[in-house]
Amino acid sequence: MHIVLTSINAPNEALRIIADGAKQAGFQFIVIGDTKSPADFSLDGCRFLDVAAQLKTGLAFAQSCPTRHYARKNIGYLLAIAERAPLILETDDDNIPRPDFFGARHRHVEASAIRESRWINVYRYFSDVQIWPRGLPLEFVQQPAPDFESLAVERLDCPIQQGLADENPDVDAVYRLLLPLPQSFRSDRRVALGQGAWCPFNSQNTTWWPETYPLLYLPAYCSFRMTDIWRSFVAQRIAWENDWHILFHEPTVYQERNEHSLIKDFADEVPGYLNNDRIRKTLEDTPLRKGTAHMLDNLARCYEALVKLDVIGKDELPLLNAWISDLNDISEGRSGTK
Repeated sequence: MHIVLTSINAPNEALRIIADGAKQAGFQFIVIGDTKSPADFSLDGCRFLDVAAQLKTGLAFAQSCPTRHYARKNIGYLLAIAERAPLILETDDDNIPRPDFFGARHRHVEASAIRESRWINVYRYFSDVQIWPRGLPLEFVQQPAPDFESLAVERLDCPIQQGLADENPDVDAVYRLLLPLPQSFRSDRRVALGQGAWCPFNSQNTTWWPETYPLLYLPAYCSFRMTDIWRSFVAQRIAWENDWHILFHEPTVYQERNEHSLIKDFADEVPGYLNNDRIRKTLEDTPLRKGTAHMLDNLARCYEALVKLDVIGKDELPLLNAWISDLNDISEGRSGTK
């Protein structure tokens, strides 16, 4: 397994615990730096790549991606893919893992299945308080979720799995400004969303199996607070064409959140508050083809639709093409990674 994250910070508690756990478990741990990262970053059990090292990989994406952007995390994904990672587990540098974070993961799992065609506030199944994930359209926060006891438990193919985070979970700025934290989630449930069921998932505690690796792509020419959320919408839409479910499972990390300006977060989230349901409708209306053979074409179609919707800038498409080119080179053994 490869663990991938991006950071501009010096080694902190979360990074040290991840590095130690990865070393003990025999996992690879890749940290992608940026222009603001410490020049002397050093952490045993971690492979750190500053911007100069990223450019030396030979990846087309590394040459094209803007600096000072979370989307540089894509370089870590590409390195893991080139190294034939059997799983990619992504997280952030303020999520502190518990021991089960490093435990075995299984693609086919038993979970309570939802296939209703609407937004689903998955957090309702893990908490009795009014709480919702970042990216859920505010106009649907009050919408009741299907009763948990009514959901059938099935064995499902879930090659994308979102683990929750306790204490300071991934909620939006509206929640943080108005409602109490910390909050924690129950650990005795698993819920999987199938065709038609939408819920945002993030890049903070998420496991991906190899067939889904093309869907890891984080867009750069959009709001920082929406890059992983809009990626999740694209991934869900394409998952339907492969009969996959998106699993939400018990917390395996707790977050000690890095310093944020909540008002700045709010401003960065406004494009999501205004457009997330429009994005859902656009992606539902975008014709895709079934099967993993069409994954890259489907990916391009989805992002072309979002550029046309004017929520992602047109400069995204050349960057996406660089990602696709790198994936093709890796697949055909022509990767320039060193």
